[in-house]
Amino acid sequence: MKSLCNIAVEALRSRGAHSSAAACRVGADMCKELKTKVLRLLPPTTNGPTVHQEGHTDGAEILSCTVKALKEGNVVAVPTDTIYGLACLAQNSDAIRKTYNIKGRNGHKPLAICVGEIQDIYQYCKVKVKKELLGDLLPGPVTLVFERSEVLNTDLNPFTSLVGVRIPHHAFMRRLCQMCGEPLALTSANISSHTSTVEVHEFQELWPNLAVVVDGGPIGDQSRAGSTVVDLSVLGKYRIIRPGCALSSTVDVLERKYGLSEDSGK
Repeated sequence: MKSLCNIAVEALRSRGAHSSAAACRVGADMCKELKTKVLRLLPPTTNGPTVHQEGHTDGAEILSCTVKALKEGNVVAVPTDTIYGLACLAQNSDAIRKTYNIKGRNGHKPLAICVGEIQDIYQYCKVKVKKELLGDLLPGPVTLVFERSEVLNTDLNPFTSLVGVRIPHHAFMRRLCQMCGEPLALTSANISSHTSTVEVHEFQELWPNLAVVVDGGPIGDQSRAGSTVVDLSVLGKYRIIRPGCALSSTVDVLERKYGLSEDSGK
């Protein structure tokens, strides 16, 4: 596992520092301040077991390290099926506050939650649609908005009775949620109002505030479009809060297969 201070030392050397001793001194000073672990996730292979490559860390080790960081109340950066995200435990109020501070995010802008399985949604949300509908849209690049249940941390989005929930079509993220055993609060990995990120170096200014950065490589088609956010809190209706990935196919499922009508009255 490569920490940010290791990367700093390597960078200084590659830039031609006056001496290796000077590079080590500066790197050591940075190590005192930065404890971020930048872990490179090896892409999955289709031909047998994954082979270790230089600079990459075993997926199970990354999962273990990331879960540990989350359980300790830290914020981490993770790849999803759309863009890179910042994640923390949704039931940890201090971690939620850290996430808002790191992004410089307006406290009245909600965070979504991320879970590993469809059945988990029923614990934290009051679902008014058929379970088959959830299975048709999730996992995938869609955030579904429902009325929140009483189980969900009241410090998460205390200004609204609704919450968005995601199950990314990304094996690492699904396994991470399963191992945590509770929902993750999830938001884009960028300074608030800045462009979404599809590679880890694009939000490097945030690294010092994060316990772990999971580098899953460039994401998808790099369109930088986040998930499509759909409000399903009104029975028989849907409302597109934010168009994003898979918008047309999502609307098609909602209207053609399940007969929901667009709610334009809110």
